[in-house]
Amino acid sequence: MNLTNQQTLKQPATLSGTGLHTGQKVTLNFLPAPTNHGIKFQRVDLPESPIIPADVDLVVSVERGTTLEKNGAKVATVEHLMAACLGLQIDNLLVEINGVEIPIMDGSSKPFLDVFEAAGIQEQQELREVFELRHPISYKDAESGVEMLAMPSDHYRVTAMIDYQSPILGQQHASLDHLNDFKKEFADARTFCFLHELEILLNAGLIRGGDLNNAIVVVDRAINEQEVARLAGIFNKPDIKVVEEGILNNVKLRYANEPARHKLLDIVGDLALVGIPINAQIIATRPGHKSNIEFGKKLKAYIKKARLDDAPEYDVNDPAIYDSVKIKQLLPHRYPFALVDKIIKINEKEVVGIKNVTANEEFFLGHFPGNPVMPGVLQIEALAQTGGILVLREYPDPENFDTYFLKIEKAKFKQKVVPGDTLILKMELLSPVRRGIVEMKGTAYVGNKMVCEAELMARVQRREAATK
Repeated sequence: MNLTNQQTLKQPATLSGTGLHTGQKVTLNFLPAPTNHGIKFQRVDLPESPIIPADVDLVVSVERGTTLEKNGAKVATVEHLMAACLGLQIDNLLVEINGVEIPIMDGSSKPFLDVFEAAGIQEQQELREVFELRHPISYKDAESGVEMLAMPSDHYRVTAMIDYQSPILGQQHASLDHLNDFKKEFADARTFCFLHELEILLNAGLIRGGDLNNAIVVVDRAINEQEVARLAGIFNKPDIKVVEEGILNNVKLRYANEPARHKLLDIVGDLALVGIPINAQIIATRPGHKSNIEFGKKLKAYIKKARLDDAPEYDVNDPAIYDSVKIKQLLPHRYPFALVDKIIKINEKEVVGIKNVTANEEFFLGHFPGNPVMPGVLQIEALAQTGGILVLREYPDPENFDTYFLKIEKAKFKQKVVPGDTLILKMELLSPVRRGIVEMKGTAYVGNKMVCEAELMARVQRREAATK
């Protein structure tokens, strides 16, 4: 996933349908939402219209679907809608619903995706935060044989493999190589179940809104005419039969591996509840809602810990290791290009500096003056100056040396930096300094939230030998 701005809908949209398990008619109103709002559901049929965020930690049931609950208010079967949101990279949305269950529609994400596209997608004026997975994360359930793995990747990818030991389905797999392919290759993959599961659900009083047009029923055993007639009566379909492929009724598969594609769709929808897009390659064997949610909780906990671990601690009461006077002895930069106020940590491999961003900065006069934002290039420059302090302090006469950029790579700007923010600037050596060449990784934070990062290469040169 490329770094882009957040998105919402251009205009409100509406969709009505029937809940798969409750059989209740429900109406959804999709409303545009502001930046950093996330996806939230609002039960407008309940007193005070409570709001339920799309959060993996709020999942209370994974029985035949994913159910969220907050303060007693529930919303069920959210996974297909959530998959459509992630597939179109919709970050912010308020979903008003007048019932407990998201309608099943045709059993896929496509009806939701179609409504969103008809309403239009609106780019917003704030960057989307994407978490870059740095270490593999795994989940395994020995009893069920489920395995899930997330590995570092430069974009979001998913592979799903299923094996129900069924002669009808056999072993199947499906792969999403890029979110741009979700709409065309996966959004219309419908939910499925086996005939024996269908009977259990019917006996339990579930799938009241089921329809043989919104689910693929795999016939995993021989059935007689009496059973066919019973099912025909339940679903009000007099022409029920088993076709050659072992599928109930005249439902034509949209793909030979449609069940595997739908399992992948469920993974996308369930993991969207983590709440932040992730650059990772997800590989899942025999996945289901239970494993998806358990894995999603593990991912969310990892992300939370990584954010806290990565962001340096800063206490304004702690004395500076280098104050502005000492920094001027190490760096040639002067106002308005002196972009480091103090150093709070330094060792042979790492340095952490502070830049207090005030409304008096000269660049705010012309850089989006009505909506002041610190230029990204100056955030990189502040990181570079912080790194220069780490390198130049080793020289006995640092006033005679300068550092010059040779290369900037993997620069990403994740959040706006505005007046009043305190930039925490962290620079780490990627390799030992050789022949005056310095390679460093820089990350800048406001609080514990990363705002930018980049890999920098610079050359340290004696001032009189430097050339323009």
